[in-house]
Amino acid sequence: MKKMLRNIGAVAAVGGVGVYTVYKMVFGRTKKNDDFESEILKGKQYEPYQEAISSGIEKARKLSFQRIFIEARDGITLAGKYYHFKDKAPLILFFHGYHGTALRDGNGILLYAKKAGYNALLVDQRGHGKSSGKAITFGIKERYDCMDWIRYANRRFGDETPIVLAGISMGASTVLMAADLGLPVNVKGIMADCPYSAPKEILREVMKQLKLPVNVTYTAVRLGAKIFGRFDIEEHSVLESMENCYIPVLFIHGGEDYFVPCKMSEECYEACASLDKKRIVVPGAAHGMSFCVDGALYEKEMEEFLNRILEE
Repeated sequence: MKKMLRNIGAVAAVGGVGVYTVYKMVFGRTKKNDDFESEILKGKQYEPYQEAISSGIEKARKLSFQRIFIEARDGITLAGKYYHFKDKAPLILFFHGYHGTALRDGNGILLYAKKAGYNALLVDQRGHGKSSGKAITFGIKERYDCMDWIRYANRRFGDETPIVLAGISMGASTVLMAADLGLPVNVKGIMADCPYSAPKEILREVMKQLKLPVNVTYTAVRLGAKIFGRFDIEEHSVLESMENCYIPVLFIHGGEDYFVPCKMSEECYEACASLDKKRIVVPGAAHGMSFCVDGALYEKEMEEFLNRILEE
C-alpha cells in the first residue's frame, strides 16, 4: 500500500482524472492469476521471514481443497477454498488482508486447523483472487460478504456447526466489522490479527507515514470512493462494531508493526463490549508477522481460545 500511496500525492489535486487515478490506486482490484497466490510480501521488514512464509505456502498448497463460489448480497461472485479435515468438526472461516491472498496470509491458521482437527474455509476477498468485484472497500462491503459466507456455511454444514471467524490486517477488521450485523449463535468467536480501528484511520495513518498532505490526499481518496466505487469509506468503523460485539474475541498484534500501529488493536480491544476478550502483543513482530516470529505462542493462544469457546 505504501508504494501505491506515494504516487497519490502527485495526482490528488488534478481534478476528475486525478481523483479517478487515486481511486484506482487505492481501491482497484488485484491480479486474478494463480501465481499471485505465492507472491511474498516485499520489504526489508519481511526479509527475515521469506523462507518461513514460502515454506508455509508450499505446505498449504499440497492440501486438498474444494473450490467454492457464492453470490454476494450485491450480486458479485465470491470465491473460496474449503479444506475438510474431520467430519462434524468446527469451521474456521478466514479472511486475508489488503492485496493479500488466502494462502499467503492464512497458511499458518490452515496448517494449525489440520493439526487440531478443524475444517477451514479460506476466502478470496472481493476484488482479490478469483472473487469478482472491481473495488476493495476496506471492510465497508466486505463485512456483508462475511455474513454471506456464514449463511453459506450454515446451509451446507448446518447451523449447529460451530464457526470461528478469523482474519489478518484488513481481514481482521472485516470480521470485526461484521460483529454487529446479527451473527448467528453458532458463530462462537473471532480471532483478529493486527486489525485497524477504522478504514479512515488506516488510510490517514499511511498517508502520514509517507509524509503526504493528509487532508488533500484523503479528501481525494474519499471522493473517489463515493463517485466511482459508490461507497463511503467513513460509513462504518471497527470501533463502532466493537461497541456491540458480545462474543469472545482474541486480538493479536506485532509489537513492531509500524504499518497498522499496535495502538489500533488496543483501541479495538478497549471498545469491545465482550466480557470474554484477550489481547496478545508479540514482541519484535512486524505487520502480519506474529505467527512467523513466535509460532509457538501464536498456536498456544489460539488453542486456549478455541478450546474455551468451543466447549460444549
